[in-house]
Amino acid sequence: MSVSLKIAVRFLKSSKGQTIMIALGIAIGISVQIFIGSLIQGLQKSLVETTIGNASQITVTSMSEDRFITDYTTIIDLIRATDERLVDVSPVLDQPGLLTDGDNTESILLRGLDFAAAEGIYALSERLIVGRLPSGKDEVAIGTGLQEALSLQVGDSLEVTVAGGLRLTYVISGIFDIKVQSLNKSWFLTTLVSAQERLEKDGSVTSIEMQLASDQVFLADEIASILKADPGLASLGIDNWKDQNEQLLSGLNGQSISSTMIQLFVVISVVLAIASVLAISVLQKSRQIGILKAMGIRNRQASMVFLYQGLILGVLGGLAGVLLGYGLAYAFTVFARNPDGTPVVALLIDPAFFAFSFGIAVAASSLASLIPAKKSGKLDPIEVIRNG
Repeated sequence: MSVSLKIAVRFLKSSKGQTIMIALGIAIGISVQIFIGSLIQGLQKSLVETTIGNASQITVTSMSEDRFITDYTTIIDLIRATDERLVDVSPVLDQPGLLTDGDNTESILLRGLDFAAAEGIYALSERLIVGRLPSGKDEVAIGTGLQEALSLQVGDSLEVTVAGGLRLTYVISGIFDIKVQSLNKSWFLTTLVSAQERLEKDGSVTSIEMQLASDQVFLADEIASILKADPGLASLGIDNWKDQNEQLLSGLNGQSISSTMIQLFVVISVVLAIASVLAISVLQKSRQIGILKAMGIRNRQASMVFLYQGLILGVLGGLAGVLLGYGLAYAFTVFARNPDGTPVVALLIDPAFFAFSFGIAVAASSLASLIPAKKSGKLDPIEVIRNG
């Protein structure tokens, strides 16, 4: 252990109350930064998951007059070969219709899905509350909104009229809840094979829906551009969620900017507080520093004493701040809950962000110690000892 480090540790131990207060100040500042950062990141993740987590993030549609995509299996193979970041690719056949139940009529969207392919997008098996997903050509799953509106149950028969006056009869195999009232009341889900057969659209779909890996969601516009540039997809329309949710993106950007500004000012306040306290410490310890210089300690070694103090305080305060910040974030998720018992904002534990915050604490404390370190290096030992 160097002489400067030994002296720094002794100075800190000799003023335990002051050391604890400085470390506590750093800890509070870093904990606020971690709490705000984790809260904003968790909120953004929740908003993205709620908005597009269980929805198509890139959608391919036909630009022809009949709106149908033929030979869709070849197009899906081409899409998968173009970009491997597309983890879920699901063909869909949509057809608006009217559901008639006695004197009641409801507008519905008949959706033919390949449920195995669509599971990665909509997680329908997890959203079933009664029954099962359709498997036969006459089976359908409906949402809770439609069920409540018409007092329907699993096993009931329904008659649907689609374009051209075609009438179809289905039996309810399951009831789902995807947490979006408009979709719960309109989606009428059957198998893709059944929809193609009964709508007489063999080998055709109306769209191909895709979802990206969770860490690639914000690259949807970039990947959509890559798909558009492929000659084999040039005749198709390709949309992405970012172009369709500009207001959400603006809100997320605003949150990120405000979070960064708050964290920046918190760090600045920590730096100023440490610098001022250590500067006062130089005055308090000026007699000891003067004696040490008179005994042969060089200016550089005297300056290193306060640099080491800043480093030690940063490490202690940073560790305490990380623990306190995690505690605040966890407490928020425990006490701030929705009526159904789920957290208002899910706790997001990002080790990289916690490590970054700890690094900020150490760097800020070390930076703050530069001013008192420079001041101590300029002390004249003769003047200090003479003035007592």
